[in-house]
Amino acid sequence: MTRFPFHNTYERLPERFFTRTSPTPVAAPRLIRLNTALAVELGLDPEALAGDAGATVFAGNVLPENAEPIAMAYAGHQFGTFVRQLGDGRAILLGEVVDRSGIRRDIQLKGAGRTPWSRGGDGRAAVGPVLREYVVSEAMAALGIRTTRSLAAVTTGQPVIREEVVPGAVLTRVAASHVRVGTFQYFASRGDVEGVRLLADYVIARHYPEAARAERPYHALLAAVIDAQAALIADWLLVGFIHGVMNTDNMSIAGETIDYGPCAFMDEYDTATVFSSIDLGGRYAYGNQPAIGAWNLTRLAECLLPLFSSDEDAAVAEAQETLSAYVPAFERRYHAGLGRKLGLFTQQEDDIALAQELLRAMQANKADFTLTFRALCDAAAGADGDAAVESLFTDPAAVREWLPRWRSRLEQEPAAPEERAAAMRKLNPAYIPRNHRAEAVIRAAVDEDDFGPFEELLTVLSRPYEEQPSFAEYARPPQEDQRVLQTFCGT
Repeated sequence: MTRFPFHNTYERLPERFFTRTSPTPVAAPRLIRLNTALAVELGLDPEALAGDAGATVFAGNVLPENAEPIAMAYAGHQFGTFVRQLGDGRAILLGEVVDRSGIRRDIQLKGAGRTPWSRGGDGRAAVGPVLREYVVSEAMAALGIRTTRSLAAVTTGQPVIREEVVPGAVLTRVAASHVRVGTFQYFASRGDVEGVRLLADYVIARHYPEAARAERPYHALLAAVIDAQAALIADWLLVGFIHGVMNTDNMSIAGETIDYGPCAFMDEYDTATVFSSIDLGGRYAYGNQPAIGAWNLTRLAECLLPLFSSDEDAAVAEAQETLSAYVPAFERRYHAGLGRKLGLFTQQEDDIALAQELLRAMQANKADFTLTFRALCDAAAGADGDAAVESLFTDPAAVREWLPRWRSRLEQEPAAPEERAAAMRKLNPAYIPRNHRAEAVIRAAVDEDDFGPFEELLTVLSRPYEEQPSFAEYARPPQEDQRVLQTFCGT
């Protein structure tokens, strides 16, 4: 039997927090990919998990020693509407390991069959969404953004029915934990104050131990989650990422990007960009994400009110005071990051106005978000790089007047031009998982059972900030006939 160094804690909470359930075996599991480096980081033996042996484990046919499979309970606001009972309908937590850095990590199978929370669903995943999550989550990790990770992907040998009949698959996901805002809502909506308290104590012990030493630990918990989410959402915006479904059940208490469904990266910069096929009103558009983060955090604060004070008015006032830190925290992270993307490593009063002027010109002239900032790296080294920036704008004059004013500001920075350009290249990626590339990977896998494009894309995205001349085409935006205008959930 394959050994995982499980040391489980969530399963020690009362059983109303989860249901014990096992994966449903599949017909013919086949390993698509094992993330060898991540396996080593988790203290696993990659050789023991390669090939057929790994496939049976990652499909759920064979449970590792000391696994305690559970499906977690949670509720959530979905597109603003509260759903009292959601839970892991197609995900099963095998257990927890403490990695080589001393960090506790969940190992979960996604698409491993029905659970008591499936609500009539099949509990399965299709190969397309599994590959998308693998690609995008690993790209996010390479970009330096906090995220769940992908340990393995397998095909099941069984079809699933979505818009069409497609091959089934299972993703093995690794997370700091799978506790969500919606987990707190599950207990709060039932008036289970003790459940909220137990969960809060668990999260403090696991993720925010410094809060336990605070004068008001539950206020400190909320403040810590606010800081983590403000930083995460700012980081999303700085690479043009759109989560797609920022429901409260998709918001990790640990401050990681979680639940990659109809997610996408922008090509042309536009704050109203939406790709998700189910986001008909644009609630989770690119530019709305900071405000939705605040909305979700307010729902968390509501759950914690009974822990703040027995006086409801006092509890509300204290929650509002704590929540007021979110916007300044987000703006500090976003504005500093935006400045650094422009080569401004010191801060001056007019820097944000200068950056916002560029963004407005980009939106009005359909400039590619990633390519514009990458081209500015060369322009920061000298005016001979300006032409490449101007070429990305439908009206080059829109940025031509801005560039000299930006370069004048750069001259007030202490670094030499080449040094500054090199620093910018470490912040402005050349390669992101563009939608048309992800779609090409999915089509090759679904239509031809060919995972070569998947492997090649992962190779490119593992070094997003480096020039890779042999893969230069991966940096290019889609041609008109390659554009992907909608992305879909996997359920």
